[in-house]
Amino acid sequence: MIIAIPVSEGSLDSAVDPRFGRAKNFLLYDTDSGAHECIENRQNLSAAQGAGIQSASLLVNRGAKALIAPNVGPKAHAVLAKAGVRIFSPGEGGLTARQAIERYASGSLQELTEANVEGHW
Repeated sequence: MIIAIPVSEGSLDSAVDPRFGRAKNFLLYDTDSGAHECIENRQNLSAAQGAGIQSASLLVNRGAKALIAPNVGPKAHAVLAKAGVRIFSPGEGGLTARQAIERYASGSLQELTEANVEGHW
């Protein structure tokens, strides 16, 4: 299964980015193989609007089945939920992607069944 995490840099030891739609990168981690890759989110960094929707679509198209992100707005949440992507909050604190994945694996992350921030537009 592919887990997506917004990150500042492209490694497992990168900090989880508090932004979703305008995160610099997304780390895609395969729970079956342990393989991971970083994809840039450059097209959405300065988007006037729709960054969350476009980022959500990008992750759905890349096969993500779970997202670990501190903040997800209503439009992005709707796109992800419709595609069957489960969304989890890493909680407070400056976690790395690796730590977030470990918490996911242990079942200690809270699932976000609705958006936890307001839309920007």
